[in-house]
Parts: sequence; C-alpha cells; structure tokens
Amino acid sequence: MNIQWYPGHMAKAVRELSELIAKVDAAAELVDARIPVSGRNPTLDTLLARRPRIVILTKSDLADPVQTKRWIAHFREQGIAAIACNSKSGEGCDRLRTEVQTALQEKLERREKRGLGAISIKLMVVGIPNVGKSSFINRLSGKKTARAEDRPGVTRANTWIRLRDGIDLLDTPGILWPKLTPPQAGMHLAATGAVRDEILDTTALAAELALELRALRPNIMLEKCGPAAESVETGLQLVELFAKKRGFLLRGGVVDEERGAKILLDEYRAGKFGRLTLEPVGFEYQQPEEQPDAEGAPEDHA
Repeated sequence: MNIQWYPGHMAKAVRELSELIAKVDAAAELVDARIPVSGRNPTLDTLLARRPRIVILTKSDLADPVQTKRWIAHFREQGIAAIACNSKSGEGCDRLRTEVQTALQEKLERREKRGLGAISIKLMVVGIPNVGKSSFINRLSGKKTARAEDRPGVTRANTWIRLRDGIDLLDTPGILWPKLTPPQAGMHLAATGAVRDEILDTTALAAELALELRALRPNIMLEKCGPAAESVETGLQLVELFAKKRGFLLRGGVVDEERGAKILLDEYRAGKFGRLTLEPVGFEYQQPEEQPDAEGAPEDHA
C-alpha cells in the first residue's frame, strides 16, 4: 500500500535541523529495532554527514533479541556505533555516555588541553515519529522532561534538556521524508506507529501486516486466528478470522473487519504477537508485482 505523510511541521523541522547541526557535537539517531531499514530517515545521512553518530535501537523489548544483536554488529562493521535501549526498563540506555565519549575522544582531549573540559557535550536526538525519543530522554534525565505519548507527531519544537553527567540533549521533532518508497517501507512505518492512523486505511494495513506475521510466526497466527489461518490466501481473510475468533460481529452476524484490524494493529504494537523484527539483517523490500499489459491492447507503432 502507498502511504504518504509529510505535514508542514516536518518540512520546517528539516530546515531547522540543518541550522542547528552546527551547534552540536554529535547525534543520537534513534531507530525502531523492529524496522532498522525503513526506520532510518535518508535525509539524516546528508544532514549529519559531518557529525559523529550513534545509532540507538529503541523498543528493543518488542524486537527479536537475536536480530537486534546482529544489527548492532552490522552497524559496527560499517563504522557506526550502535546500542540497544529499552526506555521502559532502562536496559542499555546507560551505555550512551560511553559511546558518545568514544566517538568524541579526540575533540574532548583537545578541549581538556585548552582548559575547556567543563563544557558540556551537546547531543542532538533525531529519528522518525514515535520512535521513542521523548521516552529515551526521560529515561536518561530521570524525570519527565519531554512529552511522551504513544502516537506520532507529539514533539513539534526543538528543546534542550540538561543531564546530570555533562551532556545537553536536543530533543527534535520526528521527521519522515516526502515520499515513502517502496510501498513496503511505508507499510512497516505505519504498522509500527510512525504514521498517524487517522490518515490510513487501517483494514488494508492490518491485512498486509497479517500476511507478514503469518510468514514470520505461523504458530502465533494459528493461535490468534484459528486453524483456517494456515490455508487462507489473503491478508483480509486473516483479519476476518482474527475478528471472528474474538467475537467481533455486527448485526446479522457480519464480521466487524474494521474493529478486528484495529485490535490486530494494537496488539502487534504492544508486542502481543511476540518479539518480532520485521526487517532482519540482509532484509530486502518485496518488489511490487508488475501488472501485465491489457490483453488485446493495440501496439503503439508511433
């Protein structure tokens, strides 16, 4: 499914980031551990090209831990520092300072020699919407300094937060990019909550996600949808089975697909389908099937 969501505040945020980057020492790029390919904004590669970057794999409690370790190793092989962080429990978050100091070692040593060691490290926190930037910052600061909600587009302005250990964090709005391609990337972003549900066909989204979930965890889909889940062909049929098993019926016994789709998405996002990584190391997008030319269409000899 083709999904586009690039409201005006995101375009403004990109312009502001390009101006603010000169004022920071490094950047922490937060990436949803379930979608480490789709969850990285290509715009940031250009904006952050001249600053050290640490990749923080957030929501690691919802991702396959084996795949998360593989992604960390993959980033490190590319020369990019990476850690996993569970902002709910705090697991892994305390490693940020060590990674930042390592990335800025030469710069910090120069400051120390010039007697400027007391100057705080300025770290920009960036990522896509709803990736967990505010929750991450609140965990590091030990208090609710950033507004955190489980929906995209909450943070709209750049805000500085001072930590106790000599690091100043710049909380920035989540940004996507103007054209979410290929379609599977948009679907993964929407399924993990980076796009507002209000602009989506949630039934179509749940149908596509259901097919991927069946491929990844067939036993769980059998449990959630019943034995028929193994043989049906379409994602919409899986959503219908899911809704019917829950007893989501309208008047006359008609299956409430819309309600079933919403609950399926909610449960996936809450980890009730297990710890799943939609994009393992080596992941490649599925190519859309080419539509054959209409039979009998006249050839163009112009």
